[in-house]
Amino acid sequence: MTTVDAANPLEAQIDQWRSYLGRRRAIHPTDVEELEDHLRGQIATLMEGGLSQDEAFLVAVKRLGAQDVIAAEFAREHSERLWKQLIVAPEAADAAGGEGRREMLVVFALAAAAGLTFKLPALFGLGMTGANEGFYARNISLFVLPLLAGYFVWKRAAGADSWRWLAVAFAAAAIVANVFPFAKGSDTEALLALHLPIALWLVVGVAYVGGRWRDGAARMNFVRFSGEFFIYFVLIALGGAVLVAFTMGMFEAIGIDAEPVLEGWLPSAALGAVIVASWLVEAKQSVIENMAPVLTRLFSPLFTATLFVFLATMAWTGRGIDIQREVLIGFDLLLVLVLGLLLYSISARDPHTPRGAFDFVLVALVVSALVADGVALAAIAARITEYGSTPNRLAALGMNIVLLGNLAWSAWLYLRFLRGRGAFAAVERWQTAYLPVYGAWAAIVAVGFPLLFGYR
Repeated sequence: MTTVDAANPLEAQIDQWRSYLGRRRAIHPTDVEELEDHLRGQIATLMEGGLSQDEAFLVAVKRLGAQDVIAAEFAREHSERLWKQLIVAPEAADAAGGEGRREMLVVFALAAAAGLTFKLPALFGLGMTGANEGFYARNISLFVLPLLAGYFVWKRAAGADSWRWLAVAFAAAAIVANVFPFAKGSDTEALLALHLPIALWLVVGVAYVGGRWRDGAARMNFVRFSGEFFIYFVLIALGGAVLVAFTMGMFEAIGIDAEPVLEGWLPSAALGAVIVASWLVEAKQSVIENMAPVLTRLFSPLFTATLFVFLATMAWTGRGIDIQREVLIGFDLLLVLVLGLLLYSISARDPHTPRGAFDFVLVALVVSALVADGVALAAIAARITEYGSTPNRLAALGMNIVLLGNLAWSAWLYLRFLRGRGAFAAVERWQTAYLPVYGAWAAIVAVGFPLLFGYR
């Protein structure tokens, strides 16, 4: 047994865990050693990602519990410590030298800065209504994402080169969003407003991984972060909606209409919530990292059934897809959701686990989405052939081609895995390797389409 360093709390925790496993007759000492190697590897990886020793140990034990029954029993017996990690305890921050409290202050300062930045244009006569709506739509991501990227660069203690590279990227985006002479209500302006945040989110991803963008595992960590961020942002938004409703009701009870004031500050609050939600995912991933995979387990079969019913109904009735902008956006969002389900199912799966029933569900989901995407592509191509190209049609065509490429190769790799002719790791590598394609297409639409179509 390894000698414990009493001055090292981490070694004491590992020794307690090792002793627990060693007392069980069902597990051999060599198995304990092998599990300990896995545990230490997980702890090292998590600490590199910014977790403290205690947090890294708790997360690693919880993850290891998915691979070993007795390790899972240990995790269950100590689960109350995992839940305690949800609470931001001032005394814990003090014990850690004030780092936790300092980070919390930085986060709330950045959240306030994001909200106030959104209000800043109004001081120069740019209100949110009328002709200025396009300005806010184009710049909404620029009010908050540079601050979020700055938070990650600060937290990862990145060098000056990272700051400079990110500053250039966001400055270029700001120039494109505000210098192009868009016509009022133009399609290319709307496309820029939709696609620029996608491209800039990947810029945030570069800051999140701390310069390790070439590492597939680091990119997958950013994918996991994005999913958990979405969940927490929605939860904060729902809580905020309840707060707003109660606030309006209370003031209405005394004859005061608080709605105009609240409406004016809601966008600022939403931008601040982006920073806070990111911090919650980053600081509390010891517990919430399992939320997205659980939801994918629930919704993947439902989305699979929905797509099969949709395709069967289309074949039975002979009806095609109505190629209108709103319909195309909704249909593409559905395909993006399907891709998200696939991504988070892959991110939560142990590559060494044998294939199971859920793998067949995912393949059915991907194949049905592939067919639906093919139908949409055919309808868009027919519409362009008959009526000519427009910015919206070409953007939809390109987006569906990008989705088709990912779904088609994903289906091929997954089928190879199910037939025992390929490794599951190839499926995961493909998903992370394809991420820059989405960013590149979003940048092309945001920057290239206004130039190509004369800003109309």
